[in-house]
Amino acid sequence: MEQQEKKQLTAQEQALAEQQGIAWQRECFQAAQKHLAEKGIMPKSVVDKDSRFLAPLCAMWKFKAQNGKTYWVVTGRLPTDHVEVSAATDARDAMRYFSLQWQLKADQIMSVGARDKTQVDFANLLINRAHGLYEIYENEPLWANESK
Repeated sequence: MEQQEKKQLTAQEQALAEQQGIAWQRECFQAAQKHLAEKGIMPKSVVDKDSRFLAPLCAMWKFKAQNGKTYWVVTGRLPTDHVEVSAATDARDAMRYFSLQWQLKADQIMSVGARDKTQVDFANLLINRAHGLYEIYENEPLWANESK
C-alpha cells in the first residue's frame, strides 16, 4: 500500500522532495568545506563522479585541496571527518575506513577512563555511527552500480 502511495506523488510533491534533497546536499557540502577549513585545508574542487550521497543519512565527498592533496570527507547525521584519499580507493571503502577509525577512537576514549559524560556520549555516538556506516558499506544493493 505504501509503495503505491509513493508512486502517486504529485508533481508538486516531487518538486518539493527534489528541493529538500538539493538543500540537504548543499548543507552537507558546506559542512564538509567548513570542516576542512577548520583543519587548515583549503578546498579547491569536489570530484562529483566519486562522491556519493545517501540522503538524509550521509554524504561522502571527494575534495581536491589547494595543497595538491585529495581527501574523503564524510558529512550528514554523523560526525564530520576527513582522511587523505590514499586511505580508501572509493566512497564505499572510505565508509569502511571511517567506521573502523571511529570504533578505534571510541575504544581509546573509553580505555583512558572517560569520566566526563560528554566524552562517554561522544564515544557512544562514534560507535553507533560507525556501525551505521559499516551497514551501508555492507549493503550490496546500494553499490550494485559501482564500477570496480
